[in-house]
Amino acid sequence: MATSFPVGAAITYGLEPEIMMFLRFALATLLFAPYVAWRHGLVWPAAKTLAGYAAIGACLATFFWCMFAALRLTPALNAAALFTVLPGIAAFYAAILVRERIGKHRTVALILGAVGALWVVFRGDWNLFLGLAFNKGDLIFLAGMLAMGLYTPLVQRLHRNEPTAIMAFWTMATGTVWLLLLCNWSVFQIEWRAIEIEVMGGIAYLAVFTTIISFFIIQHATLRLGPTRVMSYTYLTPAFVVLIDWALGKDLPSAATLPGIAIIVAAMFVVQSGAVQTRPTPAEDNGSTTS
Repeated sequence: MATSFPVGAAITYGLEPEIMMFLRFALATLLFAPYVAWRHGLVWPAAKTLAGYAAIGACLATFFWCMFAALRLTPALNAAALFTVLPGIAAFYAAILVRERIGKHRTVALILGAVGALWVVFRGDWNLFLGLAFNKGDLIFLAGMLAMGLYTPLVQRLHRNEPTAIMAFWTMATGTVWLLLLCNWSVFQIEWRAIEIEVMGGIAYLAVFTTIISFFIIQHATLRLGPTRVMSYTYLTPAFVVLIDWALGKDLPSAATLPGIAIIVAAMFVVQSGAVQTRPTPAEDNGSTTS
């Protein structure tokens, strides 16, 4: 997931963000459909089940729309800072929807993880932190995170013993429909010949690696590890982005960020050791094994 930030930044000039996200979801759905049809068969789900998939897809579509809308009004630094509260939001929803017990130790670990992630985001520079000013774009991004926080709890709540691949496919398919509506059908006015090959390549990368594979992994893990435990891994995103930027030739941040990374790792150990694992059902286990 961390690679979506540098890749998205590199191709954002090519298309409007909402159209780019629609193409990402639509391409991921089309590429994943043959595999799902081959392994499990593509059968139209019951109305209630489809509504559940649509709810999960709506969480993703809302988050990505809010994210790109917010980034037009607020600096990326603000968004990165706000992103650190996502595991806490997911933990709150999980306690209500799936009655996941957080506990005092995990609560403290979630808070410390957010502090460590913030430290990495601000590169250990207190001046950046003190100069942070929130605006309308931040409120939009926060609304998107309130939707994204529902993602993993809803996956666990709405799972009906179907293989992970089927759930992931219909999540992407319904998300595509929501994004099409958000695009206001402007996608049909795209001049395809004017799109650069690098932009299409970037969209293809996002579709395969940060959509198909990532969504499958997240949903697969949520059913076994729980929503809070899975979402806590997002604390590692700033550190991974730093490493990716370094691999792409950018300078490493100062040593001042190392305390933040240490806090994140320590908090992660506490959250992971304190979470209650859930056993996969026979049908789910069969679906994940073949995947």
